[in-house]
Amino acid sequence: MAVHKFYEVSGSKVKKIKQSCPRCGPGVFLAEHKNRTSCGRCGYTEFRK
Repeated sequence: MAVHKFYEVSGSKVKKIKQSCPRCGPGVFLAEHKNRTSCGRCGYTEFRK
């Protein structure tokens, strides 16, 4: 898994690029699709407008 694509490091600061799942908590990221974001672990989905 390419975890280095989920975070951005600048100096001594680390920032998350992808959104975390509100049900599963930190460490489980939402997949980005064309019209939605979804969690592969619990099935949580947010639709974009």
